[in-house]
This record gives sequence, C-alpha cells and structure tokens, in this order.
Amino acid sequence: MPELWVIVQNALKAKVAIPAFNVPYLPMIEPVIRAVVDRNSFALIETARLEWFKFEAGGPEAVAKEFFRWQVPDHVRLHLDHVPVIDEDGQRVDYLDIIRQAIGLGYHSVMVDGSRLSLDENIAATRQVADSARKAGIPCEAELGAVLGHEAAPLPPYDELLASGQGFTKVAEARRFVAESGCDWLSVAIGNIHGAISEGYKGQKKIAARLNLEHLENLSQTVSVPLVLHGGSGIPREYVLASFKRGIAKINIGTEIRQAYESTLQSTGKISAAQETVYERTSWLIGEYFDLGNIQSMVTQQVL
Repeated sequence: MPELWVIVQNALKAKVAIPAFNVPYLPMIEPVIRAVVDRNSFALIETARLEWFKFEAGGPEAVAKEFFRWQVPDHVRLHLDHVPVIDEDGQRVDYLDIIRQAIGLGYHSVMVDGSRLSLDENIAATRQVADSARKAGIPCEAELGAVLGHEAAPLPPYDELLASGQGFTKVAEARRFVAESGCDWLSVAIGNIHGAISEGYKGQKKIAARLNLEHLENLSQTVSVPLVLHGGSGIPREYVLASFKRGIAKINIGTEIRQAYESTLQSTGKISAAQETVYERTSWLIGEYFDLGNIQSMVTQQVL
C-alpha cells in the first residue's frame, strides 16, 4: 500500500477527497471502519486533543489501541487531528511531546494547529513538527486562518462572518506559510466552521456553513499542497462537491457522526445501538452525500 502522501495526492488529482472521521468516543471506531470497508472507500480515523478532554476518547494511546484492533490497512489509516499550540481555552499546550508520542504509537499522519499564533510563530511551530514527521516518514498537516467553532463563546452571526471573510486564510500568507513551514497538507478557512464543543452548544444542530469557492480556488492555485476542509459536517452538498474540484483533498467530519452516536445512546442506553447508528450515518455520508464510495482503488494506486 502506498504512503499517505501518495494517497492524498491521488485524491487531489482525481478531484475527490479523503474523508477523515473524528471519533470522540472509542466505540465509534469499529462501525466507522466497517462502513468505509463496506462502501469500498478509503478514509482516515482521527482524534483531536480536545476529544480527550471534552469527550471520552481517552487520549492518543487509547485511540491507537482501538484503531489497530480493527484496522483494515487497505481502507483506513490513523491521523492525529488538531494538536494546538494554544488551545480553545487559551492555554499553552506541550504540542511537540503529544505529537512525538503519537508518532511513536504508529500514527500515519499528524496535525499541528498554530492558527492562534502570529504568522511567524505558526511557521516556526509547524516547521518543528514537519521536521519530526518527515523523519518518521509521515505527512504533517497544519492550519492557517481561523476555522471557528471550538471556542467557548458563541459564534458571531454566520452571514456576517461569511460576508466579512473573518478568519479566512489569506492567499499571500498561505504562499509564504507553505514555502517556509514544510507542511504537507494545509487546513484552510473559507467559510467553514467547526461543530461547537462547549456544553451549552455541542448538542445543537450545526450551522449550514457555505464556502467561498472563489477564495478556495485562489488558494489552491497559489500553494503547492493539498488543502483540507475542516468542519465538513452540515455544509450543503453542492458546496462540498464543488470544493473537491478546487483543491480540497481531505475533508474532516465530526459532528454528523458524534451527534448520531450521542442521541442513540441517550435514547436507548445501548452502545451497540449507537454503534449501528454511526455505521448507517457514516455509510450514507460516504456513499450518498460526499460521493466517495468506490474510491479505494483510485486513491491507493502506487503511481500518481
């Protein structure tokens, strides 16, 4: 099987995206993998630092243990999502130690999130992680711009956010960032938002975020790396599919399957029932919503 660099580059070339599913509860891992395999797709299972503290994923070791129990390497790999330099609560994080631990545990790719830093600081932090990842033979994802939603405070009115371009990744900064940081994939802000994680908002229906596709195209034409769309849940389908044609080669999905798991567990009290709901939702997202069924052979070919 080819390395993830090749797989994501193949997705970019084919104008599809690798779906990446966040798993804030360990029992979600098996049904997500089963859905990916049954849909003959390829996906990443991913865990973010906030999911260890705000939910019940446990930590990078617990997620890795459960992933490797169920892994099907022809169809899934393990990604370390959002390890922030400054977290959603404004606290400094020992990000290098966390990322090096994940590399040691066998994660297939890692992400450092320096988006709350100045441009120069973000470049420097990403450079450190990219160097460590490259030595381990795995890709490094980074973020530039502000994909909002994880903060405790409510978002500003969404239409204002989109119209103003608040937090959008700047084209000139993206060019410099990719050239100097050494990142392999770049998470961009183009109108997408994360699902809320604060106690008062995390169960609410996510805003149907729209995307500034012209801005995305400008970014894609400017940088030399595949782009990543965070906050993929709830974005109207036409925007998502159009983004795949304009440089998005990885799309993160969390809220859609998390809320499905939580609501079924709450109503039935049965983890097995919640798992089946996650399986059904994941299968629908892959096949019907994102049109990413039957991409396995397309993205895993050895030659670009």
